[in-house]
Amino acid sequence: MGTSTYELRCRECGKTWGNQPRSICEDCFSPLEITYDYDSLRPRISRELFASRAPNIWRYRELLPLPAGFQPSLPVGFTPLVGAPRLGAKIGSRRLLIKNDAVCLPTLSFKDRVVAVALANARSFGFDTVACSSTGNLANSVAAQAAREGLKAWIFIPSDLEPAKILGTQVFGAELVRINGSYDHVNRLCSQIADEPLSGERGWGFVNVNLRPYYAEGSKTVGYEIAEQLGWRLPDNIVVPMAGGSLITKIKKAFDELILLGLVDPKPVKFFGAQASGCSPISTAIKQYSSEIEPQRPKTIARSLAIGNPADGHYALRAITKSGGWAEDVSDPEVVSGIQLLAEAEGIFTETAGGVTVGTARKLIQQDRILPDETTVLCITGNGLKTTDVLADQYQAETPIAPKLAEFEAYLAAKAGALPAAVAAASTAAFA
Repeated sequence: MGTSTYELRCRECGKTWGNQPRSICEDCFSPLEITYDYDSLRPRISRELFASRAPNIWRYRELLPLPAGFQPSLPVGFTPLVGAPRLGAKIGSRRLLIKNDAVCLPTLSFKDRVVAVALANARSFGFDTVACSSTGNLANSVAAQAAREGLKAWIFIPSDLEPAKILGTQVFGAELVRINGSYDHVNRLCSQIADEPLSGERGWGFVNVNLRPYYAEGSKTVGYEIAEQLGWRLPDNIVVPMAGGSLITKIKKAFDELILLGLVDPKPVKFFGAQASGCSPISTAIKQYSSEIEPQRPKTIARSLAIGNPADGHYALRAITKSGGWAEDVSDPEVVSGIQLLAEAEGIFTETAGGVTVGTARKLIQQDRILPDETTVLCITGNGLKTTDVLADQYQAETPIAPKLAEFEAYLAAKAGALPAAVAAASTAAFA
């Protein structure tokens, strides 16, 4: 590997490609990924080394593809891993935890992790313009971090994206291109642009096209953090939402690396994938015991997961089945129910992808695929403030009352009449 501890390697034929902005092997046309010189890394890293550093993804810098001399400017990651006893009681798990990337900096989704690593390499490869195809969260993150790093940004999105995610991209000054089509149409266009550098320019760094192998490695930090936050142990189960399928494969890679490097004890972890029924190519293949993934035309409120032809679908399928896990999908009403359930039980407001994860976890527990006393982590990947439109018809605005005690007592009495008897009695007694 020369002087670097990492380089690109083809996932299928194994040919190495050094470090450059490319994602496909020219020999066999298979995807490239970053591989590391673990033998040279092993004596240089330890639990104590990581713990001595600031709580962000950069504490694991030796296990990320970062160019020499890179100095981060944002404290991305190290989001909370919190117990979820009330949610667990409702869905049937006694050892349930939430990995809450709904509070990840700077744009409240796990995409901040992958973009941070991608942009670290964009600059070193000579790009002054970064771009992406996105279902929303990636758009927000690329726009924000490009602004922070002084890079120009071009964002390509399906035209039906949630208004909050569109606004959350435009505010950072990025150029926004809306496409009449699905994410798969958008991504295809971006791949064509990435392959044809603009005339007179050095080309653009598309974080999920020509920078994709570097970008994807940022997802590993979710796995590193979970292990460290569990006291350098691995969970029994992990439930991960799937769009392109990369996140679940990279969390598995993180766990495998920690075992290989002696940072955690070996342990089997079951990986469970979560999709929306309106776009479930990976979960459909799993449930049909098929090794082939049939593309689908997305039709779901969970737009951040609406990728009908998942780039890493086969690798996600392999990670799930080899671990003894499973995949499930949930309807749009179940997505909304999952959002509400998590919010009411644990005070965590998640976007639609989180509703998919909660709803899927409930199904898996009902199917006895996840057992009540196993340690189970749910990955919540984005914030509910990004998808408030799906809840618009779920709540009615209360009629205002005058600021008078008599008005409130009448209001309370009316409320009590609409409540179950036991709850009404308790509410009235509280003000007696």
